[in-house]
Amino acid sequence: MARLLYCFLLYLGMPLIWLRLLWRSRRQPEYLGHLAERWGAYPQQSQPSPLLWVHGVSVGETRAAQPLVQQLLAQYPDHVLLLTCMTPTGRAVGQELYGQNPRVIQAYLPYDYPGAMARFFEHFRPRFGVLMETEIWPNLMAAARSRHVPVVLANARLSSRSARGYGRIEALVRPALERLAAVAAQTDADANRLALLGAPHIQVCGNVKFDVLPDSVQLEQGVAWRARLGPRQVWLAASTREGEEALLLDILKQPGMEQVLLLLVPRHPQRFEEVAQLVDKSGLTMVRRSQEAFPDAGHQVWLGDSMGEMAAYYRVANVAYVGGSLLPLGGQNLIEAAACACPTLVGLHTFNFAQATEDAIAAGAAMRVADVDELSRVLIQLLADPERLEAMGKAGEAFAQCHRGATARTMAVITSVVR
Repeated sequence: MARLLYCFLLYLGMPLIWLRLLWRSRRQPEYLGHLAERWGAYPQQSQPSPLLWVHGVSVGETRAAQPLVQQLLAQYPDHVLLLTCMTPTGRAVGQELYGQNPRVIQAYLPYDYPGAMARFFEHFRPRFGVLMETEIWPNLMAAARSRHVPVVLANARLSSRSARGYGRIEALVRPALERLAAVAAQTDADANRLALLGAPHIQVCGNVKFDVLPDSVQLEQGVAWRARLGPRQVWLAASTREGEEALLLDILKQPGMEQVLLLLVPRHPQRFEEVAQLVDKSGLTMVRRSQEAFPDAGHQVWLGDSMGEMAAYYRVANVAYVGGSLLPLGGQNLIEAAACACPTLVGLHTFNFAQATEDAIAAGAAMRVADVDELSRVLIQLLADPERLEAMGKAGEAFAQCHRGATARTMAVITSVVR
């Protein structure tokens, strides 16, 4: 009955979905591409080879899936792998990572309508599916079960906030979770919350994002940028979210920050132009990475409006603030910063990556600040203490290294349920 009501509301809300696509396309025209796929209609011919399926909703999940995709391709050499997502930026990252690999194809996962999900499974006929992190949809899981397609939830995480929300619609969520073949959870806390909601066969495997190694070419690029900048210090604000940039730009106007270069990298590409306008209005001087210009002594802000260069940004920086954590947005992933040996600062709001953040702080790789005023004070202190920054960077590398291995454990979970 709960799923019937859910489907009724989905059909009732269909005009809102079209309006949302149109709204998003104002900033990102790519949202109007491949529209038929969002309803389960695919231009590709059905694959003659057996097919594996991995789903990551957007950029973060698609990048996180990289070591798992590589292991799946190696373990099933006669299979094609379908990589699905829900956003144009996720699709672009998939193209960046696998565009030259003929064994990887891409498509949008359709919206969770019964007919669309039926068409998806009839077209691709996957041998099994792997959903990254928290992508559980009732009609998706029902369609997979009816076609005897085992589905594993990998790198699974569920914050206490999300668990409370799911608990309010448990009649809908529990049957979907119960249809999973297995769950590879990031932490004990994630495993416990998922178990309470009905997820079966849970094993704690760690976070596969630790197994995503920084690209060596990007690291070399960061080193080259560092040499070109000379002694000038760089503060990176990585994966910033709406409402944060104005706060961060004000820090540059504080005494002690006059000579520091802010490398500002918004989380969402569709906000690049908006953030550029914000910097212009602030009166600060700026150069944009997309214009392939390099900052000189007169520039205060370097806008990182590019895709796929985060490792280079972390390597050139003396210290980084990882965004989404000064405001109650849940925080972004700090694992890549640690792997790149970049000392890291975070705010109070890190519930999206709670365990990784606490572990990084305990390891000495990261520090937590209460608000923007404390962020400003700590930045000035750290930039004046290169020995402490070096120690934090080394602690970050060690922290990332000791947490690797989740991909192998997750593969063991997958192969245990695949016939």
